[in-house]
Amino acid sequence: MYISSACVTHEKIKDSVEELALNGFKDIELSGGTKYYQGYEEDLLRLKERYNLHYLVHNYFPPPNQDFILNLASLNDELYQKTLGHYQGAIALSRKLGARKFGLHAGFLMDFTAKEIGKDISWSGLYDKDKAMERFCEGYDRLREAAKDVELYIENNVLSSANAQTFQGQEPFMLMDHRGYVELKDRIDFKLLLDVAHLNVSAHSLGLDFIGQLDKLLPVSDYVHLSDNDGYHDQGRCFCENSRLLSVLKEHDFRNKTVTTETYGSVSDIKLSQSIVKRSLQLYTDKAPL
Repeated sequence: MYISSACVTHEKIKDSVEELALNGFKDIELSGGTKYYQGYEEDLLRLKERYNLHYLVHNYFPPPNQDFILNLASLNDELYQKTLGHYQGAIALSRKLGARKFGLHAGFLMDFTAKEIGKDISWSGLYDKDKAMERFCEGYDRLREAAKDVELYIENNVLSSANAQTFQGQEPFMLMDHRGYVELKDRIDFKLLLDVAHLNVSAHSLGLDFIGQLDKLLPVSDYVHLSDNDGYHDQGRCFCENSRLLSVLKEHDFRNKTVTTETYGSVSDIKLSQSIVKRSLQLYTDKAPL
């Protein structure tokens, strides 16, 4: 069971990792939220050895010199190439750090600004869906060739209630629900990184039954992201004992799944949430899953 490095706030990844390590977390998924600096790779390797850590690398890590939106479905050639280059670098870093899995986000059918990440997105028109999906699949095939011993996963996107109203029934993102999973699976063979919190929000925004969607998608995924929310926004809430979402998850088998929690709050809140999830889902192991 992993914890996301984004759960604590620091400018440098070494400080995020060390804070988590000093608080007993050994399995850390390196994610967005920090700034680029020279020497971060050496710092991560040093911390890995010092604290006996296991790493995973996720989507927007390592941080680029200048922020931009990663979109492997972009029809903007410059952004597409930058995205492809970032993912190639992240796969190489995964191999260097001994991380056996790398998860990237499904594509967007539009481009937006870095300031709009995780917020309400302004309307700017959508790409042709077939062309955007074709470009995504071509890029994914190139990454898969480069990945070799690193397993690639594609994470489902989240559609908030506010963005659903903005796009008025249009599909701004790939892979938001089970239908989107089947649609992409018909084009390429891939493994699903299921973000349950994303699915909870997207199902609500799309007028779908969340439990029905979860019942279809969780069994086909062995890599899962977990956090709690209100069903309207991706909030990264910590889990509590009476969490409705956790009560639903208890009905599923999480054996042989890699689980990462992406919860925000004080370190004590994050540790308590992690403990509740482990106990509720029976995630007891002495060794990080590969």
